[in-house]
Amino acid sequence: MQAFNSGYQFNLYRAKIILLAALLVPGSLAAQSFLWARKNNPNYDESRKISYGFLIGLHTTSYQLKYSDVFVTPAFDTLHSVEPDWKPGFSLGFIVNYRAHEFLDLRIMPTVAFYEHALTYRFTDGQSINQLVETTMVEFPFLVKYKSMRRGNIRMYMVGGVRPGIEASGKKEIENVTNSLEVAAFNLSLEAGIGFDLYFPLFKLSPEIRFSRGIYNVLDNPDNIYGKPLKHLTTNTVHVYFLFQ
Repeated sequence: MQAFNSGYQFNLYRAKIILLAALLVPGSLAAQSFLWARKNNPNYDESRKISYGFLIGLHTTSYQLKYSDVFVTPAFDTLHSVEPDWKPGFSLGFIVNYRAHEFLDLRIMPTVAFYEHALTYRFTDGQSINQLVETTMVEFPFLVKYKSMRRGNIRMYMVGGVRPGIEASGKKEIENVTNSLEVAAFNLSLEAGIGFDLYFPLFKLSPEIRFSRGIYNVLDNPDNIYGKPLKHLTTNTVHVYFLFQ
């Protein structure tokens, strides 16, 4: 009986070892083939201090607001709430990248971005009024890019920095003579994101997602009917970029 149990256990362990090897060997071979795959543009990053490119971006953006003390006064007792809505947009721009270190880049990305921001003013009687603010911003993101080691034809990175922007659509004069929500012609945001450098034979493509948080109060006229209930108005934006270099 003891011999039978020992033989059975040996066969059971042997079967487990064979199964484990069958699972690990293909994965190991795949990893080796990935690491030793032929590299496209193997010296792309090391061969130049300054490189250029362009970007195409999509984004969704919304205001973040704080109510003013006037909101709780009898003058606005019929106003129930002010709710921001998320709106889509897109951007186009250029890339100027400086390689400061093997794993560190500095870059500036002059960009033209088209934004829509919306606020819904809801009243206690069930009615609502929508305020849509359309802006065309010329932006100059200053970013630091921290890169991982290149693996085959892919490299992961993190990016962060600041994004100043100036209104360029010329709608400011129109807003000043209409009874609508007015926003400043300047904005400043902090940014952070992640992306991947994908190396192809003729170019490098970098899909990237970046989160932008406004730190500048863009409420320009707190004295008209739409600005009085508000004290602070900032922007929150989620960007998806495709960078070509």
